[in-house]
Amino acid sequence: MSKWPDDDVILYDGVCIFCSRWIRFIATRDRAKRFRFTAIQSDYGARLARAFGIDPDDPDTNAVVHGGVAYFKSDAALTVLSNLRGWHWTRMFFAVPKPLRNAVYNLVAKNRYRIFGKYEQCFVPDAAMRARVLE
Repeated sequence: MSKWPDDDVILYDGVCIFCSRWIRFIATRDRAKRFRFTAIQSDYGARLARAFGIDPDDPDTNAVVHGGVAYFKSDAALTVLSNLRGWHWTRMFFAVPKPLRNAVYNLVAKNRYRIFGKYEQCFVPDAAMRARVLE
């Protein structure tokens, strides 16, 4: 796991419709406004991705920095969900072996554009969410 100076930052693929919906899902449920978001296509997001060995031009994972530590793939998704009020129960999925969790994650990630589609440009958040976006 890698270190990063900012905390509770979610790195996502801003042109991926599924990924952008994931971010909206989190933003809606994160009543404490704990998490902030950065698209991998932004300057900040690309820097963050490169620091963690993710190719900004061909991302294969999302990431979240939580507690100063970067988490990837299924660990990232479960870390975010389990830190939302009312979603603590998702921690039980950490009991599923990581290779199995990541196999499912990789299957969705590999096929996300084909299944869910792709925006021509990065998804633009609404005004309420804009303050939580790092670029």
